[in-house]
Amino acid sequence: MPEKHTILGGKVHVYRRDNSSRWQCATYLAGKNRRVSTKEDSLGKAKDFAEDWYLELRGKARNGEIRDEKTFREAAVQFEREYQIITEGQRNAEYVVGHSTRLRLHLVPFFGDMGLSEITPGQIQEYRIHRHEEAVKEYGKPPARSTMHQEIVVLRQTLKAAVRHRWLDRLPDLSEPYRASGKISHRAWFSPEEYKKLYEATRRRARSPKNPRYKWESEQLHDYVLFMANTGLRPDEANHLEYRDVKIVEDEGSKETILEIEVRGKRGVGYCKSTSGAVKPFQRLVERNKPQPTDLIFPKTHRQLFNTILDEEGLKKDREGQPRTAYSLRHTYICLRLMEGADIYQIAKNCRTSVEMIEKYYASHLKNSLDASAINIRRKKAKKNEPPTEQEE
Repeated sequence: MPEKHTILGGKVHVYRRDNSSRWQCATYLAGKNRRVSTKEDSLGKAKDFAEDWYLELRGKARNGEIRDEKTFREAAVQFEREYQIITEGQRNAEYVVGHSTRLRLHLVPFFGDMGLSEITPGQIQEYRIHRHEEAVKEYGKPPARSTMHQEIVVLRQTLKAAVRHRWLDRLPDLSEPYRASGKISHRAWFSPEEYKKLYEATRRRARSPKNPRYKWESEQLHDYVLFMANTGLRPDEANHLEYRDVKIVEDEGSKETILEIEVRGKRGVGYCKSTSGAVKPFQRLVERNKPQPTDLIFPKTHRQLFNTILDEEGLKKDREGQPRTAYSLRHTYICLRLMEGADIYQIAKNCRTSVEMIEKYYASHLKNSLDASAINIRRKKAKKNEPPTEQEE
C-alpha cells in the first residue's frame, strides 16, 4: 500500500508509491484533481515542496490564471477537424482552406489562449479594433468589410463547435455595434453599351495585338470575356473548368445551340446552361488549343491585359467608383438576363445562387424590373354629388 500523509488541514496529500523512492503530492483545486512529483526522497522536504506548490496554485487560481475550461485554440482544432471531414465534397477545397488560414493568421493569435467563457462581446469588439489597427499599420488601409465578415463567420462557427461539445453554454453576441445595415449597392457590371464597347476592344486587340508575342493571350482574353458574359460563371469556377466539363447541345426549350456546363466551384458541383453567345467562343478555344479532355479551358487569367483594356476604354470603374473585375462579367450576365425578362428563379438556379441575393444586389437597381403599369395605377375619384362606394369608405 502507498504511504500517505496530509498537510494544510487535509487540502494536500503527500504520498509515495510502493515501487518509488520519490514523494508525490496531490490536491483538488479549481474543479480539478492536480498532482506533481516533489522529486524528493525526504518526507520533510517533500512536505515543504507540497506546501509551496499548493500556495502557488491557489494564488494562480485567485488571479484567474488557472481555468477548468477549454481554450479557443482547442476549439479551433476541433472545428477544423470537423469542418474538413463533414464538408468534404460539398465545399470547394480552397474555401475550406480559407477558413483554416483565417484561424491560423488572425483568430488563434488573438483568442488562442483565452478560455471560451472569456470570449465576450467586448473581446470580439477588441478583435475588430485590433484588426483595423494592424491592417492600417501594415497596408495603410483597414480590412475590407467582406474580409471582417468572413473572419467573424469563422469565429462563430468555431464557437458553435464548442457549444455542440458542451464546452460553452451559449454563443456570445457577435453583432457589430455602432453600425447600421450596410448600404446596399449594386455589383459593378457592364451596361449593354459598355459591354459592347468592351468586347469590341478585346476583339480589336485579338486581331491586332500590340506585340505579336501576345496574340494567343489576346485571343484567349476575347473569348474569355464572351464566354463569361454568356454563362454567368464565377471566375474561380471558370479557372477550374476543363474541356470535358462542357458540351455543345441543342436545347429543346429554346431550340438554340447552347453549352451545357458541369461547374465545380465554392458550392460543390452544379450545372449551367449558357446562352447561344457562348458557343462560338468555346469552338474557337477548342480549335486554337487542340486540347485533351482534361486540359483547363482557361489556364491563365490574363488579369493584367484585361485591366489594361479596361483602363484604355475608361471602363475600369463604374459611376459609383466601384472597380470592375472579371467578376463583373458574371454580374453583367445576371443583369442582362433580368433586363430581357428572364425568370429570376431560373437565373438563380443557373448561377448557383439564391433569389434573395439576386433581388438584393441585382434586381433592385434595374429599371426593367419595375412594372410601371402596377406603379402608376390610379383610382377613379368619386363625383362630388355621388356617395362614396363601399370600397372607398
